[in-house]
Amino acid sequence: MSEEKMQELVDRLNQASDAYYNGKEEIMTDYEWDHLFDQLKQMENETGIILADSPTNHVSADDINGQKEPHEFPALSLAKTKKPEDLAKWAEGKPIWLSWKLDGLTLVVTFDDGKLTKVVTRGNGHIGTNITHLAQAIGGIPQSIPYKGHAVIRGECVISYSDFERFILESDEDYANPRNLASGSLTLKDPLEVKQRHLQWIPFTLVYTEEDIPSWGERMKWIEKNGMKAVDRTYIKDPTLQNIDKVIAQWTQKVTNRENPYPVDGLVIAYDDWNYSQTGSVTGHHATRAGFAFKWKDEDARTTLDHIEWSCATSTISPVAVFEPVSLEGTTVKRASLCNISECERLGIGDKGTVIRVIKANKIIPKVIHVDEKVGELNIPDHCPVCGAPTKLVISENSDTKTLHCTNAKCPAKQLKKFARFVSKDGMDIDGISEQTLDKFINKGWINEYADLYSLHLHADEIAEMEGFGDKSATNIIQSIDHSKKVEARHLLYALSIPLCGKDVCNRLLSTYPIDELVKEASTENIKEDHFALIPGIGPEKSAQVVKWFQNEENKEKYGKLRQCLEVTQNSGAPQGRRCEGLTFVITGNVNHYKNRNELKAYIESQGGKATGSVSKSTSFLINNDVSSSSSKNLKARQLGIPVISEDEFIQRFAEEA
Repeated sequence: MSEEKMQELVDRLNQASDAYYNGKEEIMTDYEWDHLFDQLKQMENETGIILADSPTNHVSADDINGQKEPHEFPALSLAKTKKPEDLAKWAEGKPIWLSWKLDGLTLVVTFDDGKLTKVVTRGNGHIGTNITHLAQAIGGIPQSIPYKGHAVIRGECVISYSDFERFILESDEDYANPRNLASGSLTLKDPLEVKQRHLQWIPFTLVYTEEDIPSWGERMKWIEKNGMKAVDRTYIKDPTLQNIDKVIAQWTQKVTNRENPYPVDGLVIAYDDWNYSQTGSVTGHHATRAGFAFKWKDEDARTTLDHIEWSCATSTISPVAVFEPVSLEGTTVKRASLCNISECERLGIGDKGTVIRVIKANKIIPKVIHVDEKVGELNIPDHCPVCGAPTKLVISENSDTKTLHCTNAKCPAKQLKKFARFVSKDGMDIDGISEQTLDKFINKGWINEYADLYSLHLHADEIAEMEGFGDKSATNIIQSIDHSKKVEARHLLYALSIPLCGKDVCNRLLSTYPIDELVKEASTENIKEDHFALIPGIGPEKSAQVVKWFQNEENKEKYGKLRQCLEVTQNSGAPQGRRCEGLTFVITGNVNHYKNRNELKAYIESQGGKATGSVSKSTSFLINNDVSSSSSKNLKARQLGIPVISEDEFIQRFAEEA
């Protein structure tokens, strides 16, 4: 009977691992997997039986299609613990390093004679898949390095939380988390498609170099000297339990504050003595001295479901569990995304009164992990909560995942990216309203078109009462909206999201026409689509998009309502002075004297100068009010001998009357 129970656990764990490593629908949370794994391990210890396919005895593998490649050096996994005292015991009093355990897909990158020669997935630790053709599509993997010998580097391919959220908003595809998206992305064949997903490779081990580097810390410096950004790390000279606890607490706080943009599922400790770390034995699929992984204990709480809130973003309508507030990881939690219909069915989500258990996965993301007592049945809406159009259930061909969709192509929730562009710095510059905030306002029915943003003051009290806001946030949002009512024409035109109308096109159109005249001509009946084609840099295709947009009756009506809310100014486009003539500036950080960086940029351009986004040899000055900071732009400016000046110094030299 014990062996049958063990086989059942093995099958469940292996099925979940296959989904986890191969970009499929998540069928088990990390919390559940760890719990079942520990249960299996205990049964193995008690019975002395280890089944051939037990996950305690083999490396979980990705199954990416493609040319298989044996690893020059086996990529074994690390033993794991949730007890800091195990780390202290393992360290044996020897100096160690602590770093992130990044939650992505391990890639092994090889260089020869300074050139990238191959990129291979971890696979089963001994044989992986060659994905060198995707290398240029993955950030952080250089095509060449200064070192001219043979080098092998292991690192994690990850996607940031922000890029994951952006992808989910823009795409019809359904992924449970960033790790799931990262692994799924590496199954694609088209490098251009992969590049659009913003994958990043972060090295965590210099596996081999012909140079003798006996320190793990120095090996990480070697990686960075060769142009790569190695994983963040902390040195612990005296690894007592007290010192390890202290460092873990510091890194746990970083996770809680989301100081690391990439998902992590724990921490890793490694000996600084590289040669010592390569000794020892291999137990199961772990090299006993290669490293040790620490995973946080997830604090769970039992609570009662109040209702399911249906949130519409892009085309997907996602269920969100709203429950009686509970305290988790030092914060109050009362909402958790349920991802999709399949996840609701897997958990057995019911109606109001259903008793559930909740965690904050990896200290960050609220997640329902179990239904203890089901009450009633889940009621799936047949109409969109935003626009009222009929909904439809869609089953993914690749993973059989069930998602709910709105059938209305013009649903405001599907225009989220356009609203985000409208409030952006280059658009109306409405500070304090993120895509996530817009999504909430849209789902509450407060925003259906651009002009509705200028009526949000009617909902100020409701905004203040929303989770994560408060009186101060609500006041700041309303004030920022009021400030945006006075807008420069090129920002307004860009904010409208007219196809093919980027910042340069907007500037070119408005260098020829005042904005009201441009709108009047584009709206004129029977105007030809190539009416603006002769303006330098426009051409017939861009001209046609402008004309089509303003010929559309719905667009004209919405623009008319918006225009009534605004005071529009327009620069002539030609330099009004020569104070910055021939100079190129980069602006970083906050500004104090100008309304925002766009206003400072506009002044520079009005004085014949240029304002760019990155520091290069052609940069004349870097403007940063924190002149002595160690930011990447400041460091690069110093390396290139470019002066770093404050806003006050800029005004003194380039803005004040002589």
